[in-house]
Amino acid sequence: MRTFDPPVYCDNHLLIVVKPPGLLTQPDETGSSSLEEMAKEWVKEQFHKPARVFLHPIHRLDRPVSGLVLFARTSKALSRLNEQSRAQEIQRVYLAEVTGIVPLKEGRLNHYLIHGDHRAIVSKEGDPKAKHARLLYRVLHYRPHSTIVEIELETGRYHQIRAQFAAIGHPIARDQRYSSNGTSDEIHLHSAKLLFKHPVTNEVLRFESPPPFCDLNGA
Repeated sequence: MRTFDPPVYCDNHLLIVVKPPGLLTQPDETGSSSLEEMAKEWVKEQFHKPARVFLHPIHRLDRPVSGLVLFARTSKALSRLNEQSRAQEIQRVYLAEVTGIVPLKEGRLNHYLIHGDHRAIVSKEGDPKAKHARLLYRVLHYRPHSTIVEIELETGRYHQIRAQFAAIGHPIARDQRYSSNGTSDEIHLHSAKLLFKHPVTNEVLRFESPPPFCDLNGA
């Protein structure tokens, strides 16, 4: 049975938790455990709440992805954080190990993605079903057969990072869904940094989480 690690941050409006790989962010039809359910139980016990707990994720991580997840604890926080998200004012930085040696030390990836059946499909500009996906990356470290990259999303599409790096021939390490290797239960993609304004105080908040497959310097 999974245990719930103490949150990275908690106040009356926010909760920030590190999701382990292999755990759902939210409940789904499978009935598997989810971070949201575990976080709600923690809040209920920690603050002795007899009724239902209000807790909503501002963003979601795929099941095999690990890292920081931001939850709103009030409807006011949810509304204001969603506004920040729509305005692209929440900075989300990921670390990934991708297969092969990425030749350019930094760059931008532009693709058009269709939300397919449990995967994102790369399409062409002008396809009415496709959405524009953009991200920035920079190489932090080279390993003998892989590359550690830092990634900042400019859009938030379904499976965006996984599909875009697979499209350039460098799928995420262990990601069986987008390559021929791995298990897809635990891929080397981690939500490592969050930066945003507190929805009530307007204080700029920064959080970091080291990934399980490297440190924040890419070693």
